[in-house]
Formats: sequence, C-alpha cells, structure tokens
Amino acid sequence: MAAETRLTAFPVRILRLWWVYTRLNLLTLTRDLNSFVIWTISDIITNVTAVMGMLFLATRFQGIGVWSLAQTVFMLGYAALVDGVSALFFNYNVLYISRRIGRGQMDHLLIQPQPLWMSLLTEGFAPAYAVPMLVPGFIMVWWASVRLTHPVSLPAFALSLTASMIVLISYQFLWGSLAFAAPRAAEEINTSTLELMSQLKQYPLNGAGGLLRFGLVTALPVGFLAWIPCRALLGMDTSALSLWKTPCAALVLSLLATIAFRKGMQTYAKTGSQRYSGFGHRN
Repeated sequence: MAAETRLTAFPVRILRLWWVYTRLNLLTLTRDLNSFVIWTISDIITNVTAVMGMLFLATRFQGIGVWSLAQTVFMLGYAALVDGVSALFFNYNVLYISRRIGRGQMDHLLIQPQPLWMSLLTEGFAPAYAVPMLVPGFIMVWWASVRLTHPVSLPAFALSLTASMIVLISYQFLWGSLAFAAPRAAEEINTSTLELMSQLKQYPLNGAGGLLRFGLVTALPVGFLAWIPCRALLGMDTSALSLWKTPCAALVLSLLATIAFRKGMQTYAKTGSQRYSGFGHRN
C-alpha cells in the first residue's frame, strides 16, 4: 500500500512542479510588455528563418531528391517539433547539462528534498519559451499532412517524436557528463554538439555518402532526429522494423547516458565542482 502511494504521488508531484515552473516562466516573460513582444516576435522569426533555406529549395524544385515538397516540409516541421518539445521540458540549462555540472549548479539540485531525476525533469519546464519553436513546427506538419499521399499514424508520430527527443537529450547528457572531469572543455563541446544536431537534422541524408551517413547515425546521431523517423512515418522506409529504429536508438543512447552520468556523479560526490572554488553560491 505504501509503495502504491509513492507511485501515485510521483505523477501528482511532477504535475504540480510543472504548474509552478509554468507560472514562473510566464512571469519572467510578461513582467515587461515590450520585452515580451520583442522576444516573441524575434524568436519566431529566428526559428522560421532557420528552415527557410530548405523550404525555398524544396519549393523551387518541388522537393529535394526523392523527397516531395510535402514530405520535405513534414520533415522540417518534425525537426522543429523535436527542438520545441526539448525546449519545453529541458530549458534553463538542463539541456546544456554540462553548464549545471561545471558551474557548481548541481549542488542546488542535490540539496532539494526530492530525487535528482525529478528535479531534472521539472526544473527545465518552460512552455512560454517553447511556443515560438512549437508553433512553426505544428504549422508545417499540418500543412504537409493534408497534402501527403501516405497517411501518418498519430500514435506512430507521437512515439517517433518522443524517441527523437530522447535521442537528443541522451546525446547531450552523454557528452555533458564529461563536465564532471573537464568542466570548461565539456561546456564548449556540449554547446557544439547541440548546435550541430540542430543545424544538420533538417537535411535529408539520402544523398550523403555511405561513410558520412554512417557517421551521422552513430557518432553524431542526427539522422534519428528527423530523417530516419520521417522515412518510416511517410512510408519511404518499407522495412519491417522501420518504425522501431529511432526508439531502439533512444533506448541505447539513454542507457549509455545514464551510465556516464552515474559514473560522473560518483566522481562529483568526491570532488564537487572543479571549475569554481571561491565564488559565493558556486563554492
């Protein structure tokens, strides 16, 4: 009975924390009307222009390679939603976990009266910051979906989108765990890995050479953020396990990230933050 009570208490606790962080996020943005309007418009423009190059090419040539215009727009929308959902749940440097580790902010999480995983799952919840990414993504996916000849299953779409997000988060935590040993270097690497993943995920990899394509689904698993799941959702990959490639990659990467993070936490328990030693709350 006690175990059941704890299990039901976790979801309620998470929902309550998400509500708290939603209010804080909204208060941060709406405390000044001018800043709110400027930030919202500029962020929407930034996220739209990030995919305009591919959109112009796809529109000019009615697609890119074997990808039709609707399929290309669907993939771009899917890629934008991966960024948007990740920003929704893992903002405030949770996605850049190396910053929290290297700057001594991990101590703030460890002293809270709740499990570390719950803090990481809730502290970065920022719906207001994610809206400028989610809205263009939803519009592109909707526009493409009504023009596709192959229907997209909503459960399959939700599964793939969740798996792609887990791939992105796990890869960030995998590299970010280096901050336990080399905080400054890891912060630079962690920033670059996210930028590379964000910039490359919108490109179809059909025309890439075999070696390059292999690298983009292994060492830098950018293919699992849009190209591979969209090929499965759009019926372009007809293999029996096409829909499960991205969830399997998410499972493998999440296991590797968990192992790396736990090993790092063992080191952190002995040494603490190695980057700052005498700067007030970062001590």
